[in-house]
Amino acid sequence: MLKVNEIAFSCYPVKDMARARQFYEEVLGLIPSMVFGEPGGMQWTEYDIASGTLSLGGGAPDWTPRPDGCSVGLEVENFDEAVAHLKANSVKFQVQPMETPVCRMAFIFDTEGNLICIHKRKVK
Repeated sequence: MLKVNEIAFSCYPVKDMARARQFYEEVLGLIPSMVFGEPGGMQWTEYDIASGTLSLGGGAPDWTPRPDGCSVGLEVENFDEAVAHLKANSVKFQVQPMETPVCRMAFIFDTEGNLICIHKRKVK
């Protein structure tokens, strides 16, 4: 039997790594922990977030961004401030901020068309 210990990383495919990195770093405020590859070839960028890693991968011809694939949920410190910041940066929302019994969340698109959940758990 397979015994999974943790999620090593999640990765979004990107077409334009420079454009994607600008969004993830300047709009979302993430700091790259590893970057390799050259424009026009295979490229990879990693952002360590707590005990996990969010990656961007580019250059694989059959791996393209899509809004209907898996999405990462980014837990934010202050949901209202995060939403205001995203709107001030003209980020496109797929689902406007909403409340569920356990959380508040909104879904946004990155510059490549991938879907990201902005999320805040409710205190139990």
